[in-house]
Amino acid sequence: MSLLQREAKAKERSETPPVEPVVAVTPVPAASPASQAAAAGRVELLRDLRVVLQEEVIRSFDELLGAANDAEVRASVAELVDRVISQHQFAVTREERLRLVAETVHEITGLGPLEPLLADETITEVMVNGPKQIYIERRGKILRVDASFMSDDHVMRIIDRITAPLGRRVDETSPRVDARLPDGSRVNVIIKPLSLVGPVITIRKFAAKPFTVEDLVGFGTATAEMFDFLKACVEARLNIFVSGGTGSGKTTFLNVLSSFVPNDERIITVEDAAELQLRQDHVVTLEARPANLEGEGEITIRDLMRNALHMRPDRIIVGECRSGEALDMLQAMNSGQEGSLSTGHANSPPDMLRRLETMVLMTGYELPLRAIREQIASAVDVIVHTARLKDGSRKVVAITEVYGIEDDQILTQDIFTFEQTGVEEGKIQGHLAPTGIRPTFMRRFASMGVELPPDQYGIPPEDPAKPGPRGKGRWGASDSTAPVDPARTTLGTGRVVTAGGMVYVSSVGPVDPETGQVVPGSIKEQTRQCLANLKTRLEEAGSSLEKVVWTNWSLREPTEFDAFNEEWARWFPADAPLGQGTLMPPLQRRAGFLVSIGVIAQA
Repeated sequence: MSLLQREAKAKERSETPPVEPVVAVTPVPAASPASQAAAAGRVELLRDLRVVLQEEVIRSFDELLGAANDAEVRASVAELVDRVISQHQFAVTREERLRLVAETVHEITGLGPLEPLLADETITEVMVNGPKQIYIERRGKILRVDASFMSDDHVMRIIDRITAPLGRRVDETSPRVDARLPDGSRVNVIIKPLSLVGPVITIRKFAAKPFTVEDLVGFGTATAEMFDFLKACVEARLNIFVSGGTGSGKTTFLNVLSSFVPNDERIITVEDAAELQLRQDHVVTLEARPANLEGEGEITIRDLMRNALHMRPDRIIVGECRSGEALDMLQAMNSGQEGSLSTGHANSPPDMLRRLETMVLMTGYELPLRAIREQIASAVDVIVHTARLKDGSRKVVAITEVYGIEDDQILTQDIFTFEQTGVEEGKIQGHLAPTGIRPTFMRRFASMGVELPPDQYGIPPEDPAKPGPRGKGRWGASDSTAPVDPARTTLGTGRVVTAGGMVYVSSVGPVDPETGQVVPGSIKEQTRQCLANLKTRLEEAGSSLEKVVWTNWSLREPTEFDAFNEEWARWFPADAPLGQGTLMPPLQRRAGFLVSIGVIAQA
């Protein structure tokens, strides 16, 4: 079947109302031994008839395919079936004859035994485990169906029909391939010698029309309020990862999230096999390409990512990060492509972060782990975690913020988590509930002009007496000048003790004495504020900077020592006092200090 025919068939499906499922699901009710024997004989008879029909179809394939329309194909097939039944004197019922005609039509114009399964809109996944076993997923449950292929060769013919229009191949030298159907359904194929049960086909079906927010709300994936919150996150250009296990609905959810991107932005999508169905006007879809027979010509997602950065994107959407392309995605998020989206396989939001670390290491670059974690912490803003629950339903179970890094650990906090309220008729009941934590990106909404409802989705209002973390520097000065916890501010004011003719001052930080806030800027600016505060404290104790004999400094980043020392030398142009550096305490890190200084001076 040609690609144009397949696309026409997909369009016809989308325009016609759903048909009743024609697939019988095993097990078959128990019968008497005599009935079982008769049924077995009947199955054997129909099998022989199908073998003869396939031989006739192969001989007449070009003639049958040349019919003007589906009606002519069906009429020609009906004549062929009647001729074979008459010549071989097969005794079949009218129902069996109609089923044979339908099956033969599917062999010519469709994907054989898979065609009724693809037409059934209640089926979300089709799994072929060799020629004799076909399973489906319906409403989250896996069931075996009463359908099969004739042989391995029969399965291979259908596989060739899927992959040939895409210019892809599958054989012993290349025994696995990812492909897609014209309607967007994702196909994975693996054959011998990798598969020991024969050719295996896995088809993840996609709806002819993309799912909408209303659809997912109806399915119970998340509430309308949570989609409003995520819409605000997309409009505020937060970088979002959708994580989850296999079959948890990540791609479907990403497709809905992408619908929130404004229509006037240029979107570049990068996928291994094109699945996303964006509805905006300005969308460029890029699809990776496998190597040819000679092992050449491969275009990877990493190659496409690098190319996408030269295409003037407003946003980049990667269907799924699996390996080294994660590094390119993080770099894009950190270098102007804010508001980018992607998915990844993980069991929880923290697992997603660990997987990103592993994927970056898969590039082969020998990057320090801290550098990788800093990239991740700076790039990723929100992780939306999806899961398939025990009842087969797919739900968003967590919305988590990534807000920084401390002591080489990426800092996260759950904003919403799924709370199960009970089980009704086998279905898990519950909803996403706010955790009582205010995310640091709330100020981002205001700066981007995104309006929030009065209750702010149940997120607690900002409390000046108990402010949260400072947020990310890439969001601008509004975040770096956020008020800090007064308990932490006392750490930066320094404690002064006079004893034995000496003045001891500990941990003077870069805190503006008028506002009580950490000064924004580089380590030079914070060092200047520290020394100004230190000068004031020493003079209050009857000493001065000129009488300092010993210093102790703590740097957030030891690599910034040269910049610190440059400012230090301006305050001590002659012989600087003796001193040593120490590791900055966690509380000072969380307060936003880049440097703190303690001294011992003569009274």
